[in-house]
Amino acid sequence: MDNTVKHASEYPASTGRQGESGDEVTSVIIVNFNAGRYLCAAVESVFAQDMPVEIIVVDNHSTDGSVEILTAQIADIRLNVIRLERNFGFAHACNAGIAKAKGSTFLMFNPDCRMAPGALAILRAALSAGDKLGMAGSLLVNPDGTEQRGGRRDIPNPWQIFCMTLQFHRLMPNHPRFRSINLHDQPIPEQPVPVQAVSGACMLVKRVAVEKVGTLDRAFFMHFEDLDWCLRFSQAGFGIVFVPQAVVEHTQGVCSRGRVRRVAYHKHRSLLIFLGKHFTQFYPSLFMALVSCAVTVRFVLVALGSLFKTRPMIRDPWDNPVQRSGTLGAKRGGAEPGERETVQ
Repeated sequence: MDNTVKHASEYPASTGRQGESGDEVTSVIIVNFNAGRYLCAAVESVFAQDMPVEIIVVDNHSTDGSVEILTAQIADIRLNVIRLERNFGFAHACNAGIAKAKGSTFLMFNPDCRMAPGALAILRAALSAGDKLGMAGSLLVNPDGTEQRGGRRDIPNPWQIFCMTLQFHRLMPNHPRFRSINLHDQPIPEQPVPVQAVSGACMLVKRVAVEKVGTLDRAFFMHFEDLDWCLRFSQAGFGIVFVPQAVVEHTQGVCSRGRVRRVAYHKHRSLLIFLGKHFTQFYPSLFMALVSCAVTVRFVLVALGSLFKTRPMIRDPWDNPVQRSGTLGAKRGGAEPGERETVQ
């Protein structure tokens, strides 16, 4: 087990092993923050895949004993735990895991996710279908089996963010200038399809692509680091595919319990960082200022609204009979609202 560290740069970069121990291995990187028993369930679902894997759990200074529970219940030489002495954010922790990874592909996997049988093999096959492909995302489903928002989406620009902040996408959901960036309301495709972005809750990437694109941007403490990565992959010439046959259940809110306002703050802050990083030179400064004001006002409203909301009940991670029967799948009905809860 690795000692605590401050910065991902302190890890010596791995070049990946060759042969069966490197070329075929998928390095699964799980960033944990107080995920409780969900962490064990996530790790078990990965080990249950009939694929060569190593799992690197990067713990963002949890205080709930989740890592101790994991190491007590699962003794496997393929499991490596990195404990960080501070919570430097999701992107930083992912980079720490990538630096230690030995596989030819890296899977970013949230601790409140569980893979359906065969999901990893399907993801790898889809990603290996073309040399120009660099990233693949799974079909994320809620515990009730409906497709989750955020698993397949477009890269948002300032105009879309402005319209979504003012809820124009709800008033005119089918209008091309006002529609949502999320694609979960569209029919689930039968085969892997190219998309602009997938969710960082379950994101498979090629090592060779990461070596060209770079790791996640640590400027994002949580949220929007995955969209930033997707955009950078596209700019570097790598394709991104959504793989509906690779099903992953995602129970949102596990790692953000009791931290609604903190999560909302970082989410809105990261949105402003994302817009400023990629779009400042293409939009008038006055409009960008207007968008920033709208995003800030929305954060204030969300923070105030959270004072009057009841904390949702989080179910036991092993209580879903659908997962136990091995028939985890997505219904084609509407998905419950929500996005990836980045693990902080």
